[in-house]
Amino acid sequence: MRLSLAARLVAAAVMLFAASSAFAQVVVAPMAPPPPRAEIVPPPRGGYAWDPGHWRWARGGYVWVPGHWQPMRRPGVRWVPGHWAPRRGTWRWIPGHWA
Repeated sequence: MRLSLAARLVAAAVMLFAASSAFAQVVVAPMAPPPPRAEIVPPPRGGYAWDPGHWRWARGGYVWVPGHWQPMRRPGVRWVPGHWAPRRGTWRWIPGHWA
């Protein structure tokens, strides 16, 4: 059976979006994270933005993830760090992103 170009493009788009949503993960924790740890920020690097350390929920508890430099995707953007937000008695992780 031969599919038209439009049908093939639609099928490819559906598979692409289905695959990307499979990797999306909502992280919800039952309790507030501990206070952030103090970090020594290394000297700035050109073309990078500092992503501060944060607590990650794993196996029923919080685990500290140290800060690191994020490579900039394009000039003029800024890194918005991820954070925990309270929601209906739980805490939800809002991932960092470029803005």
